[in-house]
Amino acid sequence: MTVAMHDRAAPDPAAYRLEDRYEVGGGRSLLTGVQAIARALIELRARDAARGRDVAVFVSGYQGSPLGGLDSLLESIPRLRENHRIHLTPGVNEELAATSVWGTQLPLPDDKRTVDGVVGVWYGKGPGLDRASDAIRHANMYGTDPGGGVVAFVGDDPSSKSSTLPYASDATLAALNMPFFTPRNAEEVILHTLAAVELSRFSGCWVGVKVLSDVADGMWTVARDFQSLEFERPLVEWEGRPWTYAQRPVRTPSESLRVESDLVGPRWAAAESFLAANDLDTVRPATAPAVLGIMGSGTAIDAAVQAFRDLGVDHEALSRGGIRLMDVAAPYPLARERVAAFADGLEKILVVEEKSPVIERQIKDLLYAHPDRPAIVGKRDESGAVLVPADGELVAERLYGPVRRFVGDRVQFTSRPARRVTLDLLSVQRTPYFCSGCPHNTSTVVPDGSVAGGGIGCHTLASVSSRQDSAITGWTQMGGEGAQWIGQAAWSSHRHIFQNVGDGTFFHSGQLAVQAAIAAGVNITYKVLYNSAVAMTGAQDPQAALPVPALSRKLLAEGVTRIVVCADEPERYRRIRMPRGSVVWPRERLDEAQRLLRDVEGVTVLVYDQQCAANARRMRKRGKLEPRPTRVVINPEVCEGCGDCGVKSNCLSVQPVETELGRKTSIEQTSCNSDYSCLRGDCPSFVTVTDAPTPTKRRSKRTVPTAPKVPDLDVELTDSNVFMAGIGGTGIVTVSQVIATAAMSAGYEVRGLDQTGLSQKAGPVVSHLRLVVDADAPANRVSEQAADLYLAFDLLVAADAKNAARTGTEKTTVIASTSATPTGDMVADASITYPDTDLLLERLRGGSKRVVDFDALALAEGLFGSIQTANLLLVGAAYQAGSLPIPAQAIEAAITLNGVAVDTNIAAFRWGRAIVADPGSLPTRAETAKKAPSSRTQEALAASGIGGETLRITTDRAARLESYQGTALARSYVGVVARAWSAERAVGVATAFSEQVARNFYKLAAYKDEYEVARLLTAPDALAAVHAEAGPGKLRFNLHPPTLRALGLGKKIQLGPWFHPVMRLLATLKFVRGHWFDPFGHTAVRRLERRLVSEYAAVVQELTTSLSPTTYEISTRIAALPDTVRGYEDVKVKNAEAYEFELRALRAERQGLAS
Repeated sequence: MTVAMHDRAAPDPAAYRLEDRYEVGGGRSLLTGVQAIARALIELRARDAARGRDVAVFVSGYQGSPLGGLDSLLESIPRLRENHRIHLTPGVNEELAATSVWGTQLPLPDDKRTVDGVVGVWYGKGPGLDRASDAIRHANMYGTDPGGGVVAFVGDDPSSKSSTLPYASDATLAALNMPFFTPRNAEEVILHTLAAVELSRFSGCWVGVKVLSDVADGMWTVARDFQSLEFERPLVEWEGRPWTYAQRPVRTPSESLRVESDLVGPRWAAAESFLAANDLDTVRPATAPAVLGIMGSGTAIDAAVQAFRDLGVDHEALSRGGIRLMDVAAPYPLARERVAAFADGLEKILVVEEKSPVIERQIKDLLYAHPDRPAIVGKRDESGAVLVPADGELVAERLYGPVRRFVGDRVQFTSRPARRVTLDLLSVQRTPYFCSGCPHNTSTVVPDGSVAGGGIGCHTLASVSSRQDSAITGWTQMGGEGAQWIGQAAWSSHRHIFQNVGDGTFFHSGQLAVQAAIAAGVNITYKVLYNSAVAMTGAQDPQAALPVPALSRKLLAEGVTRIVVCADEPERYRRIRMPRGSVVWPRERLDEAQRLLRDVEGVTVLVYDQQCAANARRMRKRGKLEPRPTRVVINPEVCEGCGDCGVKSNCLSVQPVETELGRKTSIEQTSCNSDYSCLRGDCPSFVTVTDAPTPTKRRSKRTVPTAPKVPDLDVELTDSNVFMAGIGGTGIVTVSQVIATAAMSAGYEVRGLDQTGLSQKAGPVVSHLRLVVDADAPANRVSEQAADLYLAFDLLVAADAKNAARTGTEKTTVIASTSATPTGDMVADASITYPDTDLLLERLRGGSKRVVDFDALALAEGLFGSIQTANLLLVGAAYQAGSLPIPAQAIEAAITLNGVAVDTNIAAFRWGRAIVADPGSLPTRAETAKKAPSSRTQEALAASGIGGETLRITTDRAARLESYQGTALARSYVGVVARAWSAERAVGVATAFSEQVARNFYKLAAYKDEYEVARLLTAPDALAAVHAEAGPGKLRFNLHPPTLRALGLGKKIQLGPWFHPVMRLLATLKFVRGHWFDPFGHTAVRRLERRLVSEYAAVVQELTTSLSPTTYEISTRIAALPDTVRGYEDVKVKNAEAYEFELRALRAERQGLAS
């Protein structure tokens, strides 16, 4: 559907404020499901106040996805909380929070309350409901205050994207005798919350509001007036008499039978009557006769409607086919009268619901005695075959088959999504990973021979990474960490295990497991990962947390035998008195501490004390924490690309980059959280700059480049589906919110979904946006092959088969960034390489109408000195390509409303437009001038006959060798390559063999000894590059010289400006390299390096002597082998051993081919 801009009144973008979303009567707003909960509490309080009642709201629960950010959201609006008497007290755990909420409903004798009532609000994820069920069962049984009421928000994660198990709370809520609602969108979250409180007051029941992840993480435009709502309070009769709920005081357990009788009798009848009297369900068509019925609740019924739409069947077609739909607001209890009215005249009903058949069972019970009852199908059809899936999420694609089977030929399916060509699984997958500088990068490692138990929290990512040094054996439910060992210990060959437990989990419930282990007398070391944040759900402070000294005293008093605290800043403990039985060590002694503790009998504890890196970053940005004064830069010429710094730090900011000399490593300054673990890499390439400005301060001093003027487009409002794929933590959700806000201000109805969960930790993140003119489109997901615009912020995520399935060859425009951002596994394993960009793009081209691609990160860095604007470059390109039908001024107004780096982000949007409209206006990066070889070496090159790419490589490397040692080495090098080139010409036209010889003979010949490292570190260009990357400051080299290593020095030393002249002097002494009087040349590593050079020259001689078409491919592989000889000292020795083993094997294989 299309509407011209002048045909539809759109609000003024400048008149909309983000705060409006929480204002009563705030007009049209954009709300997520979680924000809608906050709005509902404000609306609730305002409704009571308008009726002359002073009712407070008490909120308590425990953070857990998908409701993990509710407490943080409420904390962020203190003025509104105060104005509306919303009292937030996060719980230590879900059970105690539920008990606290119960307390709001309990009258005390002779108590004179300061309010007319208190609405109790509990929140938690599904497993939290399980944990709190005993408290909730008691509280529900004993009833609520008729002037208050209780609503319980339960977050369901049916696909287990942020949970250890998939979850649906329906059956649990029903078992607790709790009525519950299942909203489909933000508006219904508010509506159902208001209804739930009224129902609770009317019946005395706790009432649930089940919030699925698609609702909590979704967003919608909301414009309803909730203050004018009126809920009917019907007359209830029980045992022939009018009945009104009144809370009865319960003082002894002996009265439990009476309150049970009340709950299952008149109170339950009251709940059913309330739901029957209030028209909260939606039936379509409301009056037309029908033969078939489809009933469901929440996002399940939306998925069914969307499945029909994807198959070309709208509501009118369903009505013509005699098909009636019912969206059930409250799945439990179903109102008998409303079910009977819906079923009247139907021959068959299909029930669509998540996992447990709660609605289906009730319908069968309610209609069993009906003389003309319809057949009921749902999880199974009439024959017993599976119909509606009971596992995972119910999305439209999973219902194509069930709805077609159910309706048969009663409707004409005018379109059917054609099956795409199946895409192969990518060789490299982007998976969730620890944030840059995360303490768990180090804290989860265990000594060789040990195993560790996993648990709930970010540290569980260690179990899904390719690293083997964490030795995670599995995990338990939250709070059970380590208790599984009590059952394993007696039968296990292991005498001891380590057990990871986050500080949030420890204070939530995990401390009881420690006490259980002490009581059982098992040998276990608890690793309390003390990072001062419940980081998985928004970095909340752990409730009831103790400082480390007090925690240590508590644990020792309970029977822990020994405690070691490993801290990243142990100096913080200098003035703190630690209890006897505990010590504080620097984190560098972690391995030693673990080996010590695992040999101690009984329960020991290692407290790893380092602040959550992501939270520290947030605090520094907000001025609540001093920025660390030192920046780390890697000199790429010194770097060998061995990956040891990635292995030691496991840090995502330690990124592999491709250079002329092959794979190297760099520090991504924008994401770096100044953990400094990378400095432990056994490599002299690290340069630190102290007193350097932060990247943010440096960017703030840059002049924002003005984008060229490009023409605006004539935009018409038309239904448009936008799908976005990127990396968690890189601003994808922010872009989604900016586009959604712009679309709303332009006059669209907006439905959206940000699918993040655990993947927000550097893993794959996708966002769905549906810009709707036809408000009849209910779902907030973009179906397969339905995307009009595909914003591929990360090519690896975008090309994944399940995401690429959103593209359609007749409609999708792809705007893709070709930037190659490494995965976590690439950081930890230097042998893993990024897939070919062209192959990834081809996966998208094959299923789309048009692809626009460019390197967004490089362009953003070149224009703005930061990669943080890259996403808006893609948005600008999408607009100018005509694929984002929103006026440019509305998008810029939304950027302004977001309030972050406004001028820079608007400029990025405009430069993105220029990429499409005027690509010639983009700045180009100047090529660095390369040093040419000397005349004597050029003569050798000219005489060699080398050509093509081999000549380019040889010329470059010969010039480098002259700087390294002199002309003699350079000319010798040219001679070796010339032999390879000459032998190759006798075989054919290919040049791969000679190219590999040119690259790898140079690599071995220019080994980096003390002289070369000194030369490369002190080169003027290198020093300038360090300051260009990190800013001005005091520059220090971080070295671990082999001579000092041999004398027992176990770590690097920092050498400041005073030592630079010494380094420059050392560089001039390169002429002694390789001679008997070279003081550094007699170490085992230097002897190895010289031997590898001479042996490779001999290998090349051997290969060229018998090069033939038969041996060409394997000869090229042999010539390329030295590329694996990377690193320094022990790292290089280990790689050299692997190289020589592979070399022997390939030479033997080649010998067989040659003969």
